[in-house]
Amino acid sequence: MDQLDLVCDGWLPLRRRNDGALLEVGIERALTEANAFAELVVELATQVPALLRQVLLPIVADAVGLPADRAEWLKRFEARAFNESERDQIRQYLAKNGPRFQAFGETPFAQAGELEAASGETKGAGLLVATEFTGNNVPLFGSRTEAEPPALTPAEAMRWLVHAHCWDTAAIKTGAKGDGKVKAGKTTGNPTGPLGQLGVLIPTGRTLYETLLLNLPIGPRAALGTPQWRRPPAGPDWDAVGYPDGLLGLWTWQSRRIRLIPEQTPQGVRVRRVILAAGDRMRELPEWEPHTAWKYDKPVGKSKAADRKPRRHVPGKAIWRGLEALLAVHQSDLESGSVETSSLLRQAADLRSDGTLPEDYPLRVEAFGMTYGTQSAVIDDIYHDLIPLPVNALQADAEVYGVLVEMTSQAEQLSRAINHLSADLRRAAGLDPIPWDKGQRPGEQLLHLLDPVVRRVLGHAGGLDDQRLEAVLLAWEQVAYRITREVADTVFAAVPESVFAGRRTGGEAESGSPSGLGDVERRLRRNLSTILQRAAAQWRAP
Repeated sequence: MDQLDLVCDGWLPLRRRNDGALLEVGIERALTEANAFAELVVELATQVPALLRQVLLPIVADAVGLPADRAEWLKRFEARAFNESERDQIRQYLAKNGPRFQAFGETPFAQAGELEAASGETKGAGLLVATEFTGNNVPLFGSRTEAEPPALTPAEAMRWLVHAHCWDTAAIKTGAKGDGKVKAGKTTGNPTGPLGQLGVLIPTGRTLYETLLLNLPIGPRAALGTPQWRRPPAGPDWDAVGYPDGLLGLWTWQSRRIRLIPEQTPQGVRVRRVILAAGDRMRELPEWEPHTAWKYDKPVGKSKAADRKPRRHVPGKAIWRGLEALLAVHQSDLESGSVETSSLLRQAADLRSDGTLPEDYPLRVEAFGMTYGTQSAVIDDIYHDLIPLPVNALQADAEVYGVLVEMTSQAEQLSRAINHLSADLRRAAGLDPIPWDKGQRPGEQLLHLLDPVVRRVLGHAGGLDDQRLEAVLLAWEQVAYRITREVADTVFAAVPESVFAGRRTGGEAESGSPSGLGDVERRLRRNLSTILQRAAAQWRAP
């Protein structure tokens, strides 16, 4: 049976920079030619952080080492590629650990090669695939049933394997031989994969090489720990609750015991059956987790310390709508509570503050998340967003920081103004306002229309002087006003004729709301003038 060698054989899908071609390459080529590739191109967005954390980043950190200080980071950044010495280190590292980078065999990559189910049964390979129907998991975007499991190529199976280690649901797992917690052939109480508990943030550069560098914390090598492939194969200690021994232990955490079962078919080797059991249980998320922002809950009772937790992404909400939290390099108090951005974005801010990272560098931030339902046993939604983020916006005293925070705040205020307009008109028609948690309110439609405008500003604000930034804000307010008026007009157009005379009860307008369309219109104009003050001043000028 053909073997898949992850070092040499193609399985990492990458887009080549110079011509946009899509290639599947092995680990060695992906890293030694990292400057020639733009990005990973995968079946599901959440595979990106899984492949970076479970494979590429720990290999680079363990083989070449973390940048010891900013000077070394700058030296690597200016090189724009691994130098020949670093390439040799990567090749030698992969050769030394080669037996652990095989897809199948005695010590298969990220698997328990001797794993057997207590029942002797295997499951369909769809158990690994987040978009497949398995058990109670019925994805909206899945068409295949559990009765016809997918026949995964070895490359597809390996990508979904590392994805499962990061994002798997907390559903009931197959009971493995030797696991004392098995009841009726199953185990319960398994948490989701580690990334399923985060709002993942990945700083992204122009090339795969720059993305790798942006995701390597600056610091001593002693804090790295050990990746899973340099430890003995996963053993039978099913009761242990552990803690990562360092960054590499965290990135390559084996949250499941998995075994792929390959078979020879007329189309080549395929994986149709798997065993997926409980794996390593993490006692708690390390406070040095680099790929998430944080929130601080208020102290409860006599406790004086705020509880620090990962900040999750809100499904359906563009990442720029939480921009102030994303830019919170130091702990900041917002209306929603205290927040702090990820340590890697704080590091980018430090690199910008001393001139190591150029002011006009086209940094992007990619966000990933997963929403689970029914005791975290099913996948309800997958979150993915990507925005440009000017590096000088990561400094709270920079002009561009204030511009971007003001712009996103204005967008939210305009959304609320449109929702107030809708509520006033519905009351005037004798109807209740649309509940905030039911149906789509017109403010959400407005934010959807403003989204490309905000992203355009984010992509061009870096490097502009104060005068040009002020001009950008004025232009933004003019466009935002036009789009808001268009949405408002559609809301007015839906009003029945009976509302034109206004509606009063006992001689007073209901609930202090405007009593007729004239009052409603005046209130909307007043709100727009308050929110968009630059545009309003221009309208009032001779």
